[in-house]
Amino acid sequence: MTTGPQIILTLKILVATVTVLLVASLVALAFKRPRLHGHINTVFFVLTMTTVAGFEVLLQFVDVSATFNDATREALRVHLCFSIPSALLLPIMLVTGKTRRKSVHIAFGILFGIVWAGTFVTGVFFLPHN
Repeated sequence: MTTGPQIILTLKILVATVTVLLVASLVALAFKRPRLHGHINTVFFVLTMTTVAGFEVLLQFVDVSATFNDATREALRVHLCFSIPSALLLPIMLVTGKTRRKSVHIAFGILFGIVWAGTFVTGVFFLPHN
């Protein structure tokens, strides 16, 4: 049976891993490689949505109230305040990028960057895994 700390540690590793991809896509933009940016972001999208779906499925089988203490549940709620908007923005980012709607893509990209920063900080630094 999966334990609460195992779930949180896995979540932290996955958030950190996809954040590396996000940074790599921004580096590709800095080097004026928009196609590489798009390819990396497509991988970012697939991995992030797979993580969200997997986490949701896992939570259907794990009794969260028994697995996490009150402090961890509260930290997870705060994390979800950032990660859910991030997940909702991802399809918009993918479509606007693939259809080359640059100004809309950039506007949503700024918003996504803000909520992803919250996802990263709350996911990596605030969720207890011990």
